Amino acid sequence: MWSSATGADTVGGVPARFVAAPASTEEAAAVLTAAARENLAVVVRGGGTKLDWGVPPRRLDLIVDTGRLTGVVEHAAGDLIMVARAGTPLAALDLGGQQLALDTSLPGATIGGTVAAGTSGPRRMLYGTARDLLIGITVVLPDGRVTHAGGKVVKNVAGYDLGKLYTGAYGTLGLITECAFRLHPRPPAAAIVQRAAPAAEIGALLAAVRAEQVVPSAVEIDAVAEGPVTLAVLVEGTAAGVRDRATRLEKVLGGQTTEKVPGWWGRYPWGRVGMKLTVPLSRVPDLLGLGAAVRGSAGTGVLYADVPVAGAPAVVERLRATAVRAGGHAVVLTAPPEVREAVDMWGPVPGLALMRRVKDRFDPDHRFAPGRFVGGI
Repeated sequence: MWSSATGADTVGGVPARFVAAPASTEEAAAVLTAAARENLAVVVRGGGTKLDWGVPPRRLDLIVDTGRLTGVVEHAAGDLIMVARAGTPLAALDLGGQQLALDTSLPGATIGGTVAAGTSGPRRMLYGTARDLLIGITVVLPDGRVTHAGGKVVKNVAGYDLGKLYTGAYGTLGLITECAFRLHPRPPAAAIVQRAAPAAEIGALLAAVRAEQVVPSAVEIDAVAEGPVTLAVLVEGTAAGVRDRATRLEKVLGGQTTEKVPGWWGRYPWGRVGMKLTVPLSRVPDLLGLGAAVRGSAGTGVLYADVPVAGAPAVVERLRATAVRAGGHAVVLTAPPEVREAVDMWGPVPGLALMRRVKDRFDPDHRFAPGRFVGGI
């Protein structure tokens, strides 16, 4: 059922006692049924790319590894639908002329981990997030029961959309074993128009891109803590359409077109302390020049910050206050222990009482990733 853990089997520095690696939903259900009987605290591990995100678990007995839950179960090309097991790396998907339009910001990230952490990359602007693309999900609950939500058709309205509940829950409500996604055709051509400019000019440039109505797939910025900002706009489609829109963007931005993706594109900027920031589009420039390098989607207002360890509490508070005043949010995703102890990782969380009731309903014994999520959930 499970084996003894090794020194490498830790989550946020907390060591596990056991590791299980089920190869099917049925095996996963058997593992979690036994774990419930033994009152074991469980954390799910996919590619291990985000195990240092959030807060370390209060206790940890069993890591359930999804490394054997891999592969595409079904690819209905005519319906633009795919079903894949949770441990499948995003980078391993080969869907021919179709794509699951979720960018891989961390090499090795899996489908299940991407859904559980609710991560997305530059192209969320056009295609949406994991929450938007997910149309069906299979989850094993903490007591071992198997549940299904959604289906394999885009317009499925039967029952509650529980897939959205599991998305971004940090594995606190159950083990995701399979996901069904809406796919998109792979565009035949793409180009990126770039422009480096002082931070003071970025607001006007972003407004100019929005006014041009070129339907970009992504609008990204890469800003060092102090200095110029690189603005990059991705357009996709037919070769002729891409050329036309790129030419228009060149004139508006005074930039240059390239088919080569910048090395920083879609990558998190941080070293040891990383934050996620959300603000309205018009307030994106407010996050620049506050003592942190900032990178991410200026087209959706979702950005990421690299906070220096020295003075981290002050920089975190400055970024959070700016985001909250603008009507957004700011959370610390990852940080070393000394910073975790000095800052509020999550900040203000609307709806926390409701989230706690949901946790009580799905995991009444609080054995699944205990304490990993907001408010100690």
